[in-house]
Amino acid sequence: MVRHIILWKIKEDIDETEKQKIKLEVKENLEGLLGEIDGLKEIKVQTDALSSSNADLMLNSLFDSEEALKAYAVHPAHVKVADENVRPFMQVRMCLDFKE
Repeated sequence: MVRHIILWKIKEDIDETEKQKIKLEVKENLEGLLGEIDGLKEIKVQTDALSSSNADLMLNSLFDSEEALKAYAVHPAHVKVADENVRPFMQVRMCLDFKE
């Protein structure tokens, strides 16, 4: 199994109301991929960070294998969510992938 974790920081020039909307849309759309992409076993987006955090969102997902993670990265449903709901609004993205 492969764990795929992403941390994002939303662009600073976006106001708090819009940030909340973005967080909810990212959560809804990424979590909606479960069952659509082969090899994706779990997917959860954390939107409620404590004040001690320096990231706004976290994606925590689990895949059958590295191959399944690579297939997810280029899957049209994932690319659509990334292009429409994630990339336009983020200033920082950090990723950690590891085998469990």
